Amino acid sequence: MLITVDIGNTQIVLGLYRGKQLRAHYRLATRSMTADEAGLLLFQIAQAEKVKRYTGLALSSVVPALTGSFIQMARNRLHLDPLVVDGETDTGILVRYETPRQVGADRLVNAVAAHARYPGHPLIVVDAGTATSVDVVTEKGEYLGGAIIPGIETGAEELFRRAARLHRVDLGKPKNVIGRNTAESIRSGVYYGAIGGIDEVVTRIQKELKKMAKVIATGGLCELIAQDSRTITDCDPDLTLEGLRLVYERLRGGKRKI
Repeated sequence: MLITVDIGNTQIVLGLYRGKQLRAHYRLATRSMTADEAGLLLFQIAQAEKVKRYTGLALSSVVPALTGSFIQMARNRLHLDPLVVDGETDTGILVRYETPRQVGADRLVNAVAAHARYPGHPLIVVDAGTATSVDVVTEKGEYLGGAIIPGIETGAEELFRRAARLHRVDLGKPKNVIGRNTAESIRSGVYYGAIGGIDEVVTRIQKELKKMAKVIATGGLCELIAQDSRTITDCDPDLTLEGLRLVYERLRGGKRKI
């Protein structure tokens, strides 16, 4: 069983693959974790999913401390040589960024999975996480770059932090755009403000490309934002995991132990 792990600033997303099939996936809050704790986490998942053994591990991460913990855990506990994807990994797509190593691994594996799913189409990938990344992939499979804007939860948290009289609310689709109390007003502004920002960036990218690209959303909040977006055409919450699987298969072609 191949395990794919994407470590973000807010969530750790894990997926279990048997061949090309995603058998299970988990979203966990990101927190500090030692190699032993990471090992216990994977042991618990193995028990819950009746996994006899892991045959490989593919990892993307924007949290260096946790990257080290998972690498150490994979080598010492699972006896596997983990594949750690970064901006210089041979993912199979040409990176047109000025400095490829600066591109987040999650952005690259999203591009890999999107191009594999829609070959021959220009693509815009919207990853709604801590930050919302909007990335462009050409019909030839070239990663051009994109834009990074504050995520829904990040924008809301900053609003609460800076405005002492505003209190935290549960984020989600509001019943009305016109809020009749403070909580409703915050929910409406955060939700539609984030979606409007995404649509504006996507629209301007389309104009810059001088062609209409298919727009794919991913990330934990993709289903929430896709329902009211004017530009998003497809939603795949597991695009990052699929990209990790594809890169792993490209470079390892199966299992590889130390």
